[in-house]
Amino acid sequence: MAKPMTLPSMNVAMNSTQAGGRLQHIAPAARIWCAASLLGLLAGCDGSPSRNILGSYFPSWMVCALLGLALALAARAIFKASGLLEELPVPLVVMLAIGCAGTFTMWLIWLS
Repeated sequence: MAKPMTLPSMNVAMNSTQAGGRLQHIAPAARIWCAASLLGLLAGCDGSPSRNILGSYFPSWMVCALLGLALALAARAIFKASGLLEELPVPLVVMLAIGCAGTFTMWLIWLS
């Protein structure tokens, strides 16, 4: 009868003092308070604000982001038509700032 093959044992002691575990340097009471305070972050919100658009619920931040994107595209078209787009040193950053400003303004007006 053949002897069953065994795997070599691996001494993986992450938190033991022999292996130099990092958690041994923190007092047990401090570890408990740290874990308890982090549990409060897992609760999250009661519910995300959402809008019913054509029967589907979309997160409000997504609607505001799409409106900010539309504002940035409209601003780019206006800058292109007026010739100011070529004068901007970094047009991508300017359009991103306009889009973010439109998104945050829409969020403040619509949801506050």
